[in-house]
Amino acid sequence: MNPLRKALLGGAVLASTLGGGALGAAFLNGTATAADSTTTTTAAATTAPAPTTGTAPTGGTHGGGGGPHQANGITETVLTGDAADKVTAAALEAVPGATVNRVETDADGDTYEAHLTKADGTVVTVKLDASYNVTKTVNGMG
Repeated sequence: MNPLRKALLGGAVLASTLGGGALGAAFLNGTATAADSTTTTTAAATTAPAPTTGTAPTGGTHGGGGGPHQANGITETVLTGDAADKVTAAALEAVPGATVNRVETDADGDTYEAHLTKADGTVVTVKLDASYNVTKTVNGMG
């Protein structure tokens, strides 16, 4: 093969490689731009208030990690307002210095329950009757 023909063939290969690369990059950039311009609607996240430590808070929802579950055909519900305040106060009195993670109705036999984290990091559940009296304290998420 003569040197001129080699140079022309090499130039043609180089030009098609660069042209193909540029075309591919433009195509991918167009695809990425199209994907970026798509509008997605997401439901607003619901955030629970910060856990309570040491004293009973006033008003509002006393939520936190985890969440209500269903047992015995009953679905627990997070407490709000006066009931939440009373359950929180009774639970903190039973476990001083703890952090209240959430207060809710109880599906396992008691009326209310409060999930707390003790100062040492262990988790405890305080069970209460309808008059907000502590009936028992259970280690763990009981």
